Amino acid sequence: MEKRIKLLVANDSAEFNRDYGRIFEESGMEIVYTQKDGMKLLEKIESIHPDVVLADLFMPRLDGIGVMKAIQSKVAGMRPMFVIISNFTSPTLEREVMMSGASYFAISPFNAADLSDRIIQLCSISGIIPKTSAHSQAPATEEPSLEIQVTEVLHQIGVPAHIKGYHYLRDSIIMAIETPDIINAVTKQLYPNVAKLYETTASRVERAIRHAIEVAWDRGDVDILNSYFGYTIHNTRGKPTNSEFIAMISDRLRLHMKTAS
Repeated sequence: MEKRIKLLVANDSAEFNRDYGRIFEESGMEIVYTQKDGMKLLEKIESIHPDVVLADLFMPRLDGIGVMKAIQSKVAGMRPMFVIISNFTSPTLEREVMMSGASYFAISPFNAADLSDRIIQLCSISGIIPKTSAHSQAPATEEPSLEIQVTEVLHQIGVPAHIKGYHYLRDSIIMAIETPDIINAVTKQLYPNVAKLYETTASRVERAIRHAIEVAWDRGDVDILNSYFGYTIHNTRGKPTNSEFIAMISDRLRLHMKTAS
């Protein structure tokens, strides 16, 4: 039997559960409901170990960011994927939510069918369900977006989604795919452009990306790393530079996009 995604929904509104929950269930997910309360949600996560948590950003007692940070501090068990919803957003708020560990930030009201497809897609990327299950649970779609493809590569390599360098790397790779020449001006153009998106400095972007690469090399799967960086990895597990990492991933994805078109 194919694995069903266990989705924990922190919402006690009968209307929400009727209108949205039904669609999630029809997509093949196992739905568990709990109160729209941060502390209650935290207790439920620890008791049932869901694959995915769907929760409001703003909740009584503990907000969505607080719940994600509390879960990150716990070592035991596999952490769930978080999908955070809000009826208010801003670039700063969205960055804070994503950097706190969210896999997706949805603006309410949202299309439940589209969100359901995105959850299944993200679960496939992260390995919660095998790709064959994702194809059977969700209708056939077009080639995944560039952002999704980059996200999948970073997950495969082993870059943790909750660290700042993960987000900087993702945007750097996307920029390098869209504007290949920018890889020749990493310090003068790429880092400053990413820094503007996150209201930080180019030097902090460079350091965070370096840290993300180091984490991937310490924790990542050697076979997967070799498949991407075979020409730069030595017996001593030497790491590629920031620019080498970004260039090799962007070149590989650009080639994939050409062959797929």
